[in-house]
Amino acid sequence: MKTQNQRIPFFYKLIGSLLLFVAAFLVSVVFGAAETTVKDVWLALTPAGDGDKVTILREIRFPREVAAIVVGASLAVSGAIMQGMTRNPLADPGLLGLTAGANAALAVALAFFPSISYYGIMIACFIGSAVGALLVFGISSMKRGGFSPFRIVLAGAAVSAFLFAISEGIGLYFKLSKDVSMWTAGGMIGTTWNQLQVIVPFILIGIVVSIFLSRQLTILSLNEDVAVGLGQRTAFVKTILFIVIVLLAGAAVALVGNMVFIGLMIPHIVRAVVGTDYRFIIPISTLFGATFMLLADTLGRTINAPYETPVAAIVAMMGLPFFLFIVRKGGKGF
Repeated sequence: MKTQNQRIPFFYKLIGSLLLFVAAFLVSVVFGAAETTVKDVWLALTPAGDGDKVTILREIRFPREVAAIVVGASLAVSGAIMQGMTRNPLADPGLLGLTAGANAALAVALAFFPSISYYGIMIACFIGSAVGALLVFGISSMKRGGFSPFRIVLAGAAVSAFLFAISEGIGLYFKLSKDVSMWTAGGMIGTTWNQLQVIVPFILIGIVVSIFLSRQLTILSLNEDVAVGLGQRTAFVKTILFIVIVLLAGAAVALVGNMVFIGLMIPHIVRAVVGTDYRFIIPISTLFGATFMLLADTLGRTINAPYETPVAAIVAMMGLPFFLFIVRKGGKGF
């Protein structure tokens, strides 16, 4: 007998997720240190709009919230892909070395190439993400019998601590601690349209490719032997998905710095809504991740206005209890 949740068509769940996303976006652009109204938002969206509030919305708040959207979506989708590909309920870009590797690479780039462009920073973050992930998977698979979910998490914690130490050490030695800390703190402060023009295309490509491969990911998440039996080229699919994860996580870190737990929480919540088919999980994770980051950023801007509360701290306060809950339930809490 189907549950009430299973009887609801996916189309209605998608529409509901879109409405929730739009509501979160409106809340995020209206509320903040500078008081604005829905009318100001409308004027800012039209060419005829003018005035100080309209300028604040266009040049400060809009790019910041667009950054929140793409970062939330990219981390949620990369987390969903990692959980499906490794069949590990605790997989998350921030827990498995990707964001730590990107941060270390960022510190190296700022230290040895002071005049590096934003394209260069982004490429460095991509390389760092790949190195961090390869270190984690390499260490966790050294023991006979391959890697288990909890072995991956332990390796991820060790590698992340090591890479963060490298990042901090480089920052101290080259007197870049302030610059590195601004990235690693995690936040959308100071995001510009120019930065978004560089980053957003990579994130969109990653999400589109992940949607295109969602059917293969669903089969892969069930059993690799089944995937091979159905004629799936598992090595090719895993390689493409790994590249997508590196693109999404690296781009997110290049834009806002370290951000953990989003890739862990959102896919679990989405599975409770749409089930285990990644054809549904990927698009809904995109919307849920974007909505979550919009609300977290709004909370960070308003909870102690006019001062900023780091978004990474807000996400961590929600994510750590969720992580412990999933661990306690053996990955089956939802």
